Amino acid sequence: MKKILLIATGGTIASSLGADGLTPQIAADNLLKYVPEVFDICEPSAMQIYNIDSTNVTPEHWVCLATAIRDNYDKYDGFVVCHGTDTMSYTAAMISYMVQHSPKPIVFTGSQQPIDKEDTDARINLRDSFLYASSDKASDVVIVFQGKVIAGTKAKKIRTKSFNAFTSVDFPNLAVIRDGRIVQYITTPKQDKPKFFLELNEKVGLLTLTPGARREILDAYFQIYDAVVLSGYGTGGIPEGEYYGFYKTIEGWERKGKTLVVTTQVQQEGSDMNVYRVGRGLKNRFDLLESYSMTYESIITKLMWILAQTKEDNKVKELFYQTVNYDLIG
Repeated sequence: MKKILLIATGGTIASSLGADGLTPQIAADNLLKYVPEVFDICEPSAMQIYNIDSTNVTPEHWVCLATAIRDNYDKYDGFVVCHGTDTMSYTAAMISYMVQHSPKPIVFTGSQQPIDKEDTDARINLRDSFLYASSDKASDVVIVFQGKVIAGTKAKKIRTKSFNAFTSVDFPNLAVIRDGRIVQYITTPKQDKPKFFLELNEKVGLLTLTPGARREILDAYFQIYDAVVLSGYGTGGIPEGEYYGFYKTIEGWERKGKTLVVTTQVQQEGSDMNVYRVGRGLKNRFDLLESYSMTYESIITKLMWILAQTKEDNKVKELFYQTVNYDLIG
């Protein structure tokens, strides 16, 4: 039987109701007690690295998690990470960049209801995650939730309360799990060994435009961050003209070596800045990056990974357009 390590980080799955609402309290070993059937699937072990609401996740927590995976990598055949759903997409994307090309599966899961409730999705999600982590076809970073297996860079939470909380954006599910059986649609070619990265640059900001947004806001973002992700309209349109004045602001900060990525507020089908003048004009004038099919979560975390490696423009561009765990599909 395969040896699978459960890494508990908190989240709703480990929460209990207190005077101030749900708070993570259930420890890693106790989570396993709610799914005794996993002992028939594999040899599970458990460790607790922190126990927080995922709303409070920081890049330091990501480094802690990646370090725990690295330090235990040779001891186990796979990993299950229990995580809060609110920022699970960010963490799964980040670990995709911090632990690249893992031949062993790193499976993220959680729940919309605590594991100690009678009507909960936690137990089936956790059981499915151990099942998938034990599969010979599984590898790299994925989210397993409500029977879906989603690549770590393509997941997005789309519902706040329903059990069917996650979807895969512009990419098929890698597999589905039904009645204890795995139906594998896409098998990722396995590498010999993973590559670990434990340094991040936190200075990445996302600015979502609204009609009438002031250029001073964009200017403030460039003052604070090394890279700004500018979320425009439709296929990636950014307002032009003197009323907004974005072009002048971007021109000034480009000369100072700041990185600009343009994305879209539309969830499906990605950006295509060449369609309209409001996109093409900006793209032709500046040396910016376009997100295409990448999610907010993968853009932001990928930049944090890249800018910890280099700030040289050509190298940043090369790494940004290098596909990692299906993040950028042409």
